[in-house]
Amino acid sequence: MNPLLAAVRARLERLFSDPVRLVPLGYAFYVTLGWGLLLLPICQRGEATATWLDHLFTTVSAVSTTGLVTVPTGATYTGAGQLVILLLMQLGGLGYMTLGSFTVLSVTGRLPALREKVGATALSLPAGFAVGPFLRVVVLFTLSIEILGALALTPVFAARGVEHPVWEAVFHSVSAFCTAGFGLYGDSFESFRGDLWLNTIISILSYLGAIGFIVAADCWAFVRGRKAWLTLTSKIILVSTAWIVVLGTLLFATTEPSIATLPLGERWMTAFFQVMSASTTVGFNTVPVGALSASSVLLLTIAMVIGASPSGTGGGIKTTSLTALWAVMLAVARRRSQVRFLHREVPDARVRAAVANVTLYSLTLCAGIYALTLVETAPVADLVFEGASALGTVGLSRGITGALSAAGKSILIALMFLGRVGPLALGMALVSRSSLDDTNHPEEDVAL
Repeated sequence: MNPLLAAVRARLERLFSDPVRLVPLGYAFYVTLGWGLLLLPICQRGEATATWLDHLFTTVSAVSTTGLVTVPTGATYTGAGQLVILLLMQLGGLGYMTLGSFTVLSVTGRLPALREKVGATALSLPAGFAVGPFLRVVVLFTLSIEILGALALTPVFAARGVEHPVWEAVFHSVSAFCTAGFGLYGDSFESFRGDLWLNTIISILSYLGAIGFIVAADCWAFVRGRKAWLTLTSKIILVSTAWIVVLGTLLFATTEPSIATLPLGERWMTAFFQVMSASTTVGFNTVPVGALSASSVLLLTIAMVIGASPSGTGGGIKTTSLTALWAVMLAVARRRSQVRFLHREVPDARVRAAVANVTLYSLTLCAGIYALTLVETAPVADLVFEGASALGTVGLSRGITGALSAAGKSILIALMFLGRVGPLALGMALVSRSSLDDTNHPEEDVAL
């Protein structure tokens, strides 16, 4: 064989045998396919004025389960286009290769080694989780919850007299569970602010998607008696999620002026829904985000940056990374050599991964916001919120997304894609193993 061809072949084999590299390539394939479909005339309404960049923005937003849009979904896309967006949300929410691997597993009864590695990487599985059985739980759990959600939402939309209540129930059920935040209404759910049933159903769907499939599989095994206790990962996720929503709701309800005059029950429901929306990264809103006070905008920004949990449909730095850093802080403050959380020691490798993840995520967010300030004239606070929403795959906006320049939209596209793949994962994918230096170096202390 020609030496050049042999070298190219060897390079491709290394590229496509590394699961860390296959994940971003897989999502890029989804984006390319979805973008091509949305460009078809059958997917666009005749009176729509969306450009190719708007369609690309929508595609990346759907695959990354973000929900930011530059053009209104319901007014721009036909039923076929909305179906494409729904499928992209589903693929993005489940994770790269999950559906394909589930099909292979169902037909053959086993997974090839590469699919197991890619599945474990895409779903951020810790040691001890068998990929095959876990994939079954992921797909069956997802479809079951989304069907139940659609059945529960149908009478809610029918009571409002919408034209296609069943379709809107299916679309919003998938969007909520995948924490995608895509809606068919121009004001998100602002007209449903006082609707207890819709607020409750959407919140349940969003939390079930955001807490992650690890918790779902763990709880299911615990209920069936196959486990005597929940894993540390599940405990961390449930405890941290509860703290975020309780503290966030309390602060939002008591400090946000725009909801102060609402009836007491509606005010607390609105506060809960908005904090839930930011922390799960689902991105729906029942109050105009552009009219919120500076303190509430900062509160929601913090919730968006923290985000959801690993192996789920949401984005952000993840609750487990936050708790790992919290545990490190406590260990240093208490002069302990071990990092512990909930009376369990956290492995050093996971602590280092959390530090790397938060650091790279923060640097990426700062770089994205800085780039936005170079090309946009909107207030810096709005650009910070927009950048955090894009990288966190949230979808909340202060109302400036559609007015961004082509350069600004391109920056958000990059941030949304990075948010879905993960800055750390993409960095690992770009670094060749052969370039890593594992040799020992002299140790020297540094001042902190």
